[in-house]
Amino acid sequence: MITVLRIGHRPQRDKRITTHVCLVARAFGADAVIVDTPDSTLKETVEDVVKEWGGDFSITFQPWKRVLKSWKGKIVHLTMYGLPIEDKIAEIRENDPILVVVGAEKVPPQLYEAADFNISITSQPHSEVAALAVFLDRCFQGAQLRKDFGGSLKIVPSERKKLFRDIANQNRKAKII
Repeated sequence: MITVLRIGHRPQRDKRITTHVCLVARAFGADAVIVDTPDSTLKETVEDVVKEWGGDFSITFQPWKRVLKSWKGKIVHLTMYGLPIEDKIAEIRENDPILVVVGAEKVPPQLYEAADFNISITSQPHSEVAALAVFLDRCFQGAQLRKDFGGSLKIVPSERKKLFRDIANQNRKAKII
């Protein structure tokens, strides 16, 4: 079980990026996301995606210090200052549950101390969304890319067109070009 903790969320400034953190967490195999700042619009967006596209993904809101204090598993902090992912991913995979922490703004020193693993995806400035996607892909070794979420909306693979099926409403078979 993998839960993603998003810290430093500022609803007015970070709404798109935090939404992307949540969508990547869900699509790449995490079970849940916890955001440290309540945001009803974010909650509604994520729950709408889960409702239509499927899966058992959940979103909750809780102060990050409380989450770290009560977590009963390993804590992985994604940071460009950590140890290279390729050096630690096998050891991380052996643990369950895992809390993966991604920050928005400057991360407090307490987080580095609380983490069991401070992991760098690259030692260069980059997006926390990209770091999370790479981490989850390495953690699941690509298996999550073939997951069937069981939702009513399904993408129909196509080389040149945007196609999807609405399983819940068979009359609304859509083709978007």
